[in-house]
Amino acid sequence: MPHTPLLFQPISFRSVTARNRIVVSPMCQYSATEGLGDDWHIQHLGARAMGGAGIVFTEAAHVSAVGRITHHCLGLWSESHQRLLRRIVAIIVRGGAVPGVQLAHAGRKASVKRPWEGGAPIAPQDGGWVPLAPSAMPMLAGATDPHALSSAEIADIAGEFATSARLAREAGVKLLELHAAHGYLVHSFLSPISNRRNDAYGGDAAGRSRFLMETLDAIRSEWPADLPLWVRLSCVDWAPGGLSIDDTVALGRRLAARGDVDLIDCSSGGVSADQTIPSLHPGYQVPFADAVKQGAGIATGAVGLITEPTHAAEILANRRADVVLLARALLADPAWPLRAAKALGVKPELPAQYLRAGL
Repeated sequence: MPHTPLLFQPISFRSVTARNRIVVSPMCQYSATEGLGDDWHIQHLGARAMGGAGIVFTEAAHVSAVGRITHHCLGLWSESHQRLLRRIVAIIVRGGAVPGVQLAHAGRKASVKRPWEGGAPIAPQDGGWVPLAPSAMPMLAGATDPHALSSAEIADIAGEFATSARLAREAGVKLLELHAAHGYLVHSFLSPISNRRNDAYGGDAAGRSRFLMETLDAIRSEWPADLPLWVRLSCVDWAPGGLSIDDTVALGRRLAARGDVDLIDCSSGGVSADQTIPSLHPGYQVPFADAVKQGAGIATGAVGLITEPTHAAEILANRRADVVLLARALLADPAWPLRAAKALGVKPELPAQYLRAGL
């Protein structure tokens, strides 16, 4: 298909093939109750599958109640959560997309109010809970000091990720992403800003990445070899003493060498309240995806203020990444992929029910 932009060519990871390279990035809706979603999640994700994306991720699905960011975050730690996931998978598949789930643990960023409620920490005495972290360092001034995890507790959390992977597999999910970015638990182990441990899970890069590697092992114990597994990383911390792109390229080489990680979703920041991003502009994180792809020899996803079809197409055409993940653009317009196809001269794959839309 030389005439078709790469953006609209199929792509395969292991046994799974997506119809195009547009990915609905995980977007927290903060609309669950005790981890249980409802019809909001069905319509939200179904609309984006019907809108033409190749892969549709749920929002972050948390592996435990204390691993949630807010009281209203989606969970995947029991069969009761699995029931909704089965419905979500069915509607995504009916829309022609690959159903994906991002597995997450909020770590020291847990127990806060929803963003539109201000996002302030909620103390245990006010209905919150004690966050978990590699070191007893709060994310924000005035927040509850997190509990520094013991080695046994770290192993237990890796087991929680395995349980969530099993529940996702049984529900028919075809793609998992481990959230190891944005200051959440796995990232907080990776970054020297938040990890001050002096045991096997701290110190040098190998120690700080031990929890990530053990969590991947745990997930793979329940996630079949023929199904793909992605990892989202914050490629730089945007703060003094934090992770650099060179650190992430080195980690990417280790992930590539494992042979069971298929793509690195290249984001940034989130671990420090003192971070400073020099310039927020369209595609400001694309150089990270490019650097990891070229330097680590592993597929990458580009994410961050990608809103224009020509820009998304250029990123892939110049082999700077293998897929593009969109959040705000798809939040605003579920049919963005269909409109992008038309803009790029590709015949949109419209559901028959939408043929009258004029796309």
